[in-house]
Amino acid sequence: MGPVLAAVLQLLALIGALALVYVPVGNYMARVYASRTHLRVEKWIYKAIGANPDAEMTWPAYLRGVLAFSAVSVLFLYLLQRLQGVLPGSLHFSAVNPAQSFNTAVSFVTNTNWQSYYGEQTMGHVVQTAGLAVQNFLSAAVGIAVAVALVRGFARSRTGELGNFWADLVRGTLRILVPGAAVAAIVLVACGAIQNFSGIHEVGQFMGGSQQWNGGAVASQEAIKELGTNGGGYFNANSAHPFENPTGFTNLFEIFLILVIPFALTRTFGVMVGNVKQGYAILATMVTIWLSFTVLMMWTEFAHHGPALQAAGGAMEGKETRFGVGGSSIFAVATTLTSTGAVDSFHSSFTGLGGGIAMLGMMLGEIAPGGTGSGLYGMLIMAVIAVFIAGLMVGRTPEYLGKKIGGREMKLAACYILITPALVLVFTAASMALPTPPHSMLNSGAHGFSEVLYAFTSASNNNGSAFAGLNANTDWYNTMTGLAMLLGRFLPMIFVLALAGSLAEQKPVPETAGTLRTEKPLFTGLLVGAILIITGLTYFPALALGPLAEGLAS
Repeated sequence: MGPVLAAVLQLLALIGALALVYVPVGNYMARVYASRTHLRVEKWIYKAIGANPDAEMTWPAYLRGVLAFSAVSVLFLYLLQRLQGVLPGSLHFSAVNPAQSFNTAVSFVTNTNWQSYYGEQTMGHVVQTAGLAVQNFLSAAVGIAVAVALVRGFARSRTGELGNFWADLVRGTLRILVPGAAVAAIVLVACGAIQNFSGIHEVGQFMGGSQQWNGGAVASQEAIKELGTNGGGYFNANSAHPFENPTGFTNLFEIFLILVIPFALTRTFGVMVGNVKQGYAILATMVTIWLSFTVLMMWTEFAHHGPALQAAGGAMEGKETRFGVGGSSIFAVATTLTSTGAVDSFHSSFTGLGGGIAMLGMMLGEIAPGGTGSGLYGMLIMAVIAVFIAGLMVGRTPEYLGKKIGGREMKLAACYILITPALVLVFTAASMALPTPPHSMLNSGAHGFSEVLYAFTSASNNNGSAFAGLNANTDWYNTMTGLAMLLGRFLPMIFVLALAGSLAEQKPVPETAGTLRTEKPLFTGLLVGAILIITGLTYFPALALGPLAEGLAS
């Protein structure tokens, strides 16, 4: 079997698995967030934190819950790292320095999971499990909660209430993420991923010295890292490490975990608004972009330019032979079109155009299918903008799901789509203009610029993957990427929840003959076009200086 055929079969198997679980998983999540009953363990948690899960919240109250919980989470994770030297199970690792502790705390709480350190040489068992792994669950649950609040804004009318943040957070964690991650962890352990709390072991000899490996609760962290679109690896090699991703099957399984909740949330959206066709239209948009990017990535990485690539059967530099070009390409697209950031290969070693495709996937806003929750609310914001564009074309007040899209709604949507590009371009420009930050670049020219552009694209979009060619463990990059992650996560949430509140207050608009049918293929095409045009106009100059220049020169 040739490598291209193997890649196509992997892609078809992945699509089949996602299609099989789409309806049951989507329907289940809709029932979870519509439920009026509370499990016993949930009641204990509500009592412990002093929350009333049945009290409805307006959007400012919901936002205060999101920000307060996230602030406490950042502080807790920061202190846990700073105190690591005196904690049990630290593997004799010292406390993490302040700048890196801040960066890592922000990274995991914002669902970014950017890592500027070697995991197996920096973090002990307590920080890995009680700190990083816990935030993998909670940050994903926060993202889904915000998305559900926006969906309620479309589904409800004549009210400013969007549900209860604490109930949404607890249910998302205990009823969706914990059971899903538990099953996934069992599968990974059965396939060879490790799960233990062993210390550091010397393994053989390497270049005149001994190799040292430490164990850890790797399978359980790997499961939620992918299922919650987090991305932080237990080891520096991330999902290219055989302890995290042992075989070609686990590679495909981990891609499935990355995509299953973001895709299934479109079904949840359709069920909650009472029109599953609307969910299918959003799904079709996501699938169109995801498949297009996957095919393009495979084409650029399989293209035979020169004898080295011909001998290897594709661009194999920086890729694991266990996964090959096909598995690596599918993984790279899945992780950059979501907010996962996990890698089974190193994107800096992709072809110039291949690296550009990975970068562009993040620049779209990670909405195809995007992160857990963030992908859905990002795509719904783009749908609002597409409806507004269509309204301008026909001279009619735009409407979406029975809600008028007026000046207030458009201002909120416009602010949402402007925040991330501003962060990416401003931080990248500052890093290139100042005298010290360019010293972190391991390459010069277009590829070096791509390393910096990729870093801030990843941080601002809460992705977390790295181009693997930039020394980001400096005070400048730890601080600036930390700020980019904070602002890129929470500023958009402010506008999402404000939009949800504005929509929920409206009375429904009856559908007429002139209403744009947003469940039809025509709207899907309009939405895809709006996404690509807006992104292209925003980022094309920066892409032309980096990956496009490198790709056209090679």
